[in-house]
Amino acid sequence: MSPPGWRDLRPLLLSLLSFPVSSGVPKMAYRKDQGRMARMTAFWSLAILIFYGCVSLRTELATTFAESLGQPINGMRVPVLGLDFSPALLITAGVLAFALALLYRWEQTPKNADLLIETESELRKVSWPTLDEAINGSWAVMMTVLVLMGFLAGVDFLLGRVARVILTGGA
Repeated sequence: MSPPGWRDLRPLLLSLLSFPVSSGVPKMAYRKDQGRMARMTAFWSLAILIFYGCVSLRTELATTFAESLGQPINGMRVPVLGLDFSPALLITAGVLAFALALLYRWEQTPKNADLLIETESELRKVSWPTLDEAINGSWAVMMTVLVLMGFLAGVDFLLGRVARVILTGGA
């Protein structure tokens, strides 16, 4: 018997893991020349998060299961990274490769690709501020924050004094 919710995830997993084929050649990208910058930004941002998760996974596997997964295989090390070539590293590399492949497939689904294409086209329509406008706006925000910080610190100091007088009877 399937766990609850499996029926909801099954179509998504099957669509991510299936490779559509037309005329014997797998189609790898949906509208690949459109929305390139938005797609690359989304992919690499999520890839960095996945990589961070995999680094944490390797550390956790190597420390929690130190006797079995943390020991280097035949004392080998990865030269450039200085990591032990252990089962934990192999598992993590497999998880990373699988997760990146799934991320690529997910990003190429028509729904997500269309969203990123539309996002990039909308970002191109926006009139962005000049450098001087951005600097002046940043200074205005910083000065406002500093004035508010000073005001709130003064009010906090005064209210602290009043509370001390009320609670301790003036001592």
